[in-house]
Amino acid sequence: MTDIFLAHGYFLNEDVKEQEIMRPYPPLGLLYISGHLKRAGFNAFLFDSTFQEIDKLKQELLVHRPKILALYTNLMTKLNVLKIIEFVRRELPDCHIVVGGPDVTYNVENYLDNGVDYLVLGEGEITCEELCHHLLQSSAPPMSVSGLAFKNQGQLIKTQARVKVKELDSLADPDRASIDFEQYLHVWKRFHGKRTANISTQRGCPYTCKWCSTAVYGQSYRRRPAHLVADEIEMLSKKYGVEALWFVDDVFTVSHKWLGQLHAEFEKRSLKIDFECITRAERLNDTVLDQLREMGCFRIWIGAESGSQKIIDKMDRRVDINLVSQMIQTTQEKGMEAGTFIMVGYPDETLDDIKATARYLKEAKPNVLTITKTYPIKGTSLYNEIENDITVKPPWNSSTDRDIEFSLPYSKKFYHYAIRYIMSEYHQANEQSAFNKAKFFLKSKLAYALMRVV
Repeated sequence: MTDIFLAHGYFLNEDVKEQEIMRPYPPLGLLYISGHLKRAGFNAFLFDSTFQEIDKLKQELLVHRPKILALYTNLMTKLNVLKIIEFVRRELPDCHIVVGGPDVTYNVENYLDNGVDYLVLGEGEITCEELCHHLLQSSAPPMSVSGLAFKNQGQLIKTQARVKVKELDSLADPDRASIDFEQYLHVWKRFHGKRTANISTQRGCPYTCKWCSTAVYGQSYRRRPAHLVADEIEMLSKKYGVEALWFVDDVFTVSHKWLGQLHAEFEKRSLKIDFECITRAERLNDTVLDQLREMGCFRIWIGAESGSQKIIDKMDRRVDINLVSQMIQTTQEKGMEAGTFIMVGYPDETLDDIKATARYLKEAKPNVLTITKTYPIKGTSLYNEIENDITVKPPWNSSTDRDIEFSLPYSKKFYHYAIRYIMSEYHQANEQSAFNKAKFFLKSKLAYALMRVV
């Protein structure tokens, strides 16, 4: 019997969009939890479901018959997590079910009413350690464990908020040895030519974008020491043959001082590795861009979300769209690719704003682009602003926040064609051949015409 069984609810074989791009990454947050629990001496087993099927997860649960099941959940995986919880409640009734992740903080009663015993609110390492110690040694309610939500005799209990980990060098290393890490690297090599891994150097984000959830790490900024990050990169390269990295940090260059320290570590160790990262336009300059390139950066994602300054300001992005365009072009001039993100269907966005977004992309010409329809995540400022305007809100246990609809100036079909219009305008500007330019010109005109009639 296993003391603690850790799992998540993501299955690649169910994700049609991911199967098209094949960019899977290990569940880094869960690997940190596993590493911490094992360092604390727990008998813990991690089941990584990414390349598995849900029936295999159920089989492993019956084999291990854990005393505690710890599940990570988010917007994408909630529905599968609920299926796993239902199975465990039926087949392993004595198992304590603990759930954490960004989806739980603002859905406490929903999870507790659907079979969960304990919710971990915020960062999970210390809370999980203390809760597991308690559950394995006592039958009393864990009132003294900070960062929890649970029910005691039908009454909702929220213990004192967990203090965030201040010194990130105290964290255990991610438990990559517990998963088939090689399978991820093999997939990346096969589909993209480089054995690529994800890595985290910071927790929290000091910015206030209204659509972004800060449910786990909060609106804070905490960073691992640069020398430890360099140690981890060297280990990934030497032990696993990692050839490229994805830094998962929200704003990689938020601290120029820290970036300079990391750059110095790279120089001292003659270290260089391909990587991509996300940042903000105002946290870039010539020195920062040169440092990134010298360390191996090949692509920087520079957030804009819209080409309309009105919408950017409404999002509380606190950035000038002209600076975003400038930094995209400067990044390219420095020999790196620039990517950007676009969100369509933000409250009060008009046709003129959408046209401004298309113009921005045609002028800035980022190398890569991701575009999505706006959806309100519970707990964000955006959700709070539109809550009274929600028109469709399916049952919680059979839907996600992506399924929530709220009042907008145009129809659902309008935004479908708006995305096609923006993408066609973008491709038209970036294509080299006259034939392809003409093709996307026609697609753009058709999408725009359909926007006007739906």
